[in-house]
Amino acid sequence: MSDQADLLPKSPMQHPIEPQHATGLLPSQVIGEMIRSHEILSAEQILHAQIQPASLDLRLDRLAYRVRSSFLPGPDHTVREKLKDLTMGEIDLARGAILEKECVYIVPLKEGLALSSRIAAVANPKSSIGRLDIFTRLITDKATEFDRVPSGYQGPLYAEISPRAFTVVVREGSCLNQLRLRRGTPNRSDAFLRRLHQQWRLVDRSEEETNIENGIALSVDLHSHSSEEVVGYKARKHTDAIDVDRINYYQPQHYWEPIYSVGSGIILNPGDFHILASKELVTVPPDHAAEMFPYDPLVGEFRVHYAGFFDPGFGYRQDGENGTRAVLEVRSHEVPFIIEDGQIIGRLWYERLTGFPERLYGADIGSSYQEQGLQLSKQFKRS
Repeated sequence: MSDQADLLPKSPMQHPIEPQHATGLLPSQVIGEMIRSHEILSAEQILHAQIQPASLDLRLDRLAYRVRSSFLPGPDHTVREKLKDLTMGEIDLARGAILEKECVYIVPLKEGLALSSRIAAVANPKSSIGRLDIFTRLITDKATEFDRVPSGYQGPLYAEISPRAFTVVVREGSCLNQLRLRRGTPNRSDAFLRRLHQQWRLVDRSEEETNIENGIALSVDLHSHSSEEVVGYKARKHTDAIDVDRINYYQPQHYWEPIYSVGSGIILNPGDFHILASKELVTVPPDHAAEMFPYDPLVGEFRVHYAGFFDPGFGYRQDGENGTRAVLEVRSHEVPFIIEDGQIIGRLWYERLTGFPERLYGADIGSSYQEQGLQLSKQFKRS
């Protein structure tokens, strides 16, 4: 592993009250320490830009493998062993390559892990990747579930990639998913959320108005003041490929159909991919992170928010004017389903960090969605 001392943060963020907890998600400066201590491994330098407030961006390696189907290796096999039976061909990503929609690919990642027995990890797609409907999951050797890394894991990491709405272009070094590291077990109680909401006003509703039951409820915003106001977007069926590393490049109208609210709701047809926004403004305190459940059969037969991770500081502003809308990636399942303005569409869980991160989500670290309303991924030009 190359010397990375000049690329990684060396000291935690100065904060008037610096909490230290034995359990929780690990902040950026601890992730940096894990890289220096070789608990996070790479044959190449891990860049400072990969380290987010409470996660690490993972980079694609040079070769992708087109496979017949998605798979988990199971407790007795490595990913490489399963690839011998399922691979249909290899793709060199060195100069960029096309990944066709509705196909499945396995790509080794440049980063690997040598975790201690106290540290586990969980992964999710990056926000921009979720908004492009690129189904991306992490796989480890001997895994029995996706996106979960057991404590003490020592070995390589792989990304399963399946573009759903658009054919995409990726290359060696592209970052499609991110890794969170956790010490201990998170507090999943509604009592914890109520106390945190009292302290921080996690959504812009009073305590009486906030629905907290197995998480904080978020509702969809389909209200329009005129027939010309856009309340969402639906992915077009036949488009050019999207290069995931091109920022502020593509014209939205070539890839998305605007949705105008007719009455108070819209119909989600099976197979269609939608970008919508929450009615609530969301705030994530500086020493917490949040996650949205991707699918809840109790509120409808649809999946919401592939990239369900909200970094510390999302929607947080030191001037007290807190709150940013959550953008929702929504796909219906087997039947057409109508959703109406104000309908509950997902639930948020918050989790404490072991300490304040050295930097927070926001413009200072190049975050793309701190001031968002209804916003497409960063690959598209903003109007």
